[in-house]
Amino acid sequence: MSADIKVMTDAKAPSSPQLITLGCRLNAYESEVMRGHASEAGLNDAVIINTCAVTSEAVRSARQTIRRAAKDNPGAPILVTGCAAQIDPDMFAKMPEVTRVIGNHEKMQSETWRPAELLGGHEKVRVNDIMSVQETAAHLIDGMEGRARAYVQVQNGCDHRCTFCIIPYGRGNSRSVPAGEVVSQVRRLVETGHYEVVLTGVDLTSWGADLPGAPQLGNLVQRILKLVPELKQLRISSIDAIEIDDALMETMADKRLAPFMHLSLQHGDDLILKRMKRRHSRRDAVRLTEQLRSIRPDMAFGADIIAGFPTETEAHFENSIRLVEECGLSFVHAFPYSPRPGTPAARMPQLQKSVIKARAARLRDVGEAALARHLGTYEGQTVDALVERGLSARLPDFTPVRFEEEPGEAGRPVRARIVRHDGKQLIGALTA
Repeated sequence: MSADIKVMTDAKAPSSPQLITLGCRLNAYESEVMRGHASEAGLNDAVIINTCAVTSEAVRSARQTIRRAAKDNPGAPILVTGCAAQIDPDMFAKMPEVTRVIGNHEKMQSETWRPAELLGGHEKVRVNDIMSVQETAAHLIDGMEGRARAYVQVQNGCDHRCTFCIIPYGRGNSRSVPAGEVVSQVRRLVETGHYEVVLTGVDLTSWGADLPGAPQLGNLVQRILKLVPELKQLRISSIDAIEIDDALMETMADKRLAPFMHLSLQHGDDLILKRMKRRHSRRDAVRLTEQLRSIRPDMAFGADIIAGFPTETEAHFENSIRLVEECGLSFVHAFPYSPRPGTPAARMPQLQKSVIKARAARLRDVGEAALARHLGTYEGQTVDALVERGLSARLPDFTPVRFEEEPGEAGRPVRARIVRHDGKQLIGALTA
């Protein structure tokens, strides 16, 4: 799952709870489910903070967000949930601003949000053992408030144990939503006017392993495209580079499948990949991008890459730098390594923080240069873009576009001519 640390908040409507979402796309989806449960329960004055735990900085951000929310909403119940709350509920329970701490499994259950049970009594922590959860259910929502595209959770949890990652302890073991339920959710979103639907999960390519017959993600994608012909564009969120099955590879040729893949690469050196307990090699990553481009020449790639992993030498790091070019990455999410207590990597010999910071900065510079090259290929072209909000839109390969005039309603496609770019996004002009 992409470690895309963002804060997503919404303007407080007069009769609805306020949601503050930190972290990944799956959290954003789950916030919409919680919004529905909390609204139905009448928790209209509550502030719900859905936390992330992917880095120590994410946890620090969660604590800051809680304090700020309490200051901005005096007297409102502050309800804290998400991965950081699941992993270390006692830390959040000790914060005087927090009314209740709710686990990742509990937050998705409507009965959790009954006011008498949630706000009554003295039990501040409602967090159970996430590893005991065996199933994940589809939660029907009509869309994502304020978003051009809708997200559908098809999988949760992770069975892998990368040495740097704490997320399995916040999400539990891998479990899949049955295909029929996913198709029903996609169909409902299309019927409510959504142009694009994104499939999301913690370890998306593990979908189906726990279902009867052990179907694979490619089977699910093919089924959605066949059974929901009205769907204009289907997008796949972050996936593991080693687990793309044959059916999914074959389906990448379908033009209704967005030509963008965010890969969980993490590093470009084979020794560091082994110490991370990743299951792919450097060559696997390069070969995959070459194969996907042979099927879809318009394919763009993003990737997560960690700088400063324990024992990383300058030569190891240079392999990550070179991987950006060798894989033809356009969107690089560069992260400084952050030790997470309880993970094997936290017990390995650590690099100096100054070294980690410097390498992360260099990697970001390389990523910015790669993005600028990618943007430059679009100058002068006429393209299709999906309006997101205001003057912003994205191309099918997820390249951002900014218009100089109002492009119209969010969630609708428009034609545009690319005039230039500013190094971060394309600048487009609407065409007739």
